Amino acid sequence: MGTVTIGVSIAVPEPHGSLLQERRAGFGDAAAHGIPTHLTLLPPTEVDEADLPAVEAHLSGVAAAGRPFPMRLSGTGSFRPLSPVVYVRVVQGAEACTWLQQRVRDASGPVARELQFPYHPHVTVAHGIDEAAMDRAFAELAGFEAEWPCTGFALYEQGPDGVWRKLREYTFGGSVVPPQGGQADVERGTIASR
Repeated sequence: MGTVTIGVSIAVPEPHGSLLQERRAGFGDAAAHGIPTHLTLLPPTEVDEADLPAVEAHLSGVAAAGRPFPMRLSGTGSFRPLSPVVYVRVVQGAEACTWLQQRVRDASGPVARELQFPYHPHVTVAHGIDEAAMDRAFAELAGFEAEWPCTGFALYEQGPDGVWRKLREYTFGGSVVPPQGGQADVERGTIASR
C-alpha cells in the first residue's frame, strides 16, 4: 500500500456550490472543476493508505460530538499579498468550523498536523490566477449571500488526475439546528452544547 492525499471539508450545498464553482472557473482558475466548493477543515494531507480506517474512525468520533449549526456566507475577502486567494466570507458558523478543524487535527488523532497559516474558515473562489482576475472575483462576488443548516462534513481523496472525490460523509450527532439568531448567541450555544 502507498500513500493517499486526503482532505476534510464542509460542502457548500446546491445551488450555491455549482454557482461558485462555475464562477471560479470563469475567473480562469484551472483547478475549479477538480475541487468541489467547500470550507476546509483539514487541508490536503498525505497519509498511508493503511491508516484510512483509523482516519475514518477518528472522523466518526468528531462528527458524533458535533452538532448542526447555521452557516452563512456573505461578501468577499482576500489573503493577498500573503497568499493569492480571493474567498467568500463566513459570517455565521466560523466558531463551529474552528472547533471542528481543531478536533479533526487533534494531536492524539491520526491526522495531527500544523497549518501553514492560522485557520480562517472561508470558501475559495479564486486561487493563483492573475491579479486582474483576482480583483474581478473580489468585486463580482461582493454581493454573494448563502445560508444553510450545516449538518456534517465529508472526507475527500485527491486522485492522480488532481480531482477531489468524496470518500465518505459524516453527519453530526445532534439533529437540531439552533435557531437563526444573533451570531454570537447561536455560536456560543452551539459550542456550549458540546
